[in-house]
Amino acid sequence: MIRVIAAKELRLLFLSPLAWSLLGVLQLILAWIFLVQLEQFVQIQPRLAGLEGAPGLTDLVAAPILGSAGSLILLFMPLLAMRLFSDEFRNGTFSLLLSAPVSMTQIALGKYLGLLGFLAIALLLCLLMPLSLALGGNLDWGKLAAAFLGLTLMVAAFCAIVLWLSSLTSQPAVAAVASYGVLLFFWIINLAAEGGGEASALFHWLSLQSHFVALGKGLVQSQDLAYYGLVILAFLLLAIRQLDNRRREA
Repeated sequence: MIRVIAAKELRLLFLSPLAWSLLGVLQLILAWIFLVQLEQFVQIQPRLAGLEGAPGLTDLVAAPILGSAGSLILLFMPLLAMRLFSDEFRNGTFSLLLSAPVSMTQIALGKYLGLLGFLAIALLLCLLMPLSLALGGNLDWGKLAAAFLGLTLMVAAFCAIVLWLSSLTSQPAVAAVASYGVLLFFWIINLAAEGGGEASALFHWLSLQSHFVALGKGLVQSQDLAYYGLVILAFLLLAIRQLDNRRREA
């Protein structure tokens, strides 16, 4: 049943002009950033050639473009959050799901996997840009794989967070604003750690961006993987709990 709900969610996404618009805008902006970074790399490459341990094509172009993809997807997530549950609550279509023989866990996971499937396609399209560099340069495949893993985990965390926020309200605009605010908060909370202090380590740990930066450098550490796993699990459980509460109230 989870697979059926996920497939339906993915199909509905691709039937809407919103999904195609987001994919098109994402690729267009990323292509422009990619070309700018590549041009800058070509300009400084002669100076880098004489330096020992100088950063390479992966460090200066391939990994940063994946970081840019994460930032842009964060900006687009509120638009996708609007239609997860909030739109169904407002239109009354969620009551059809309540009457079906499916659990709230199946509904939440189906919605989550449908959204994640759509974004996985977007991520694979983004990956084509750094992969194209292999035609004329040398890539550090290990660093690139770690950066892509980090991007995938971060986007999966985005999906879990917006799924929960969308389950809280029947107002799509409120879900969108809340999603933007919460994602941005978890994105920049590491800025509070720059001043030092006892809580700086906690702020750094809570930041979605901090863990991606480590993976973007090729450092695959269990603490970063565990962080994303915990975020995904926690917000999925919160969404399921919220849907259970709504079913009891219905």
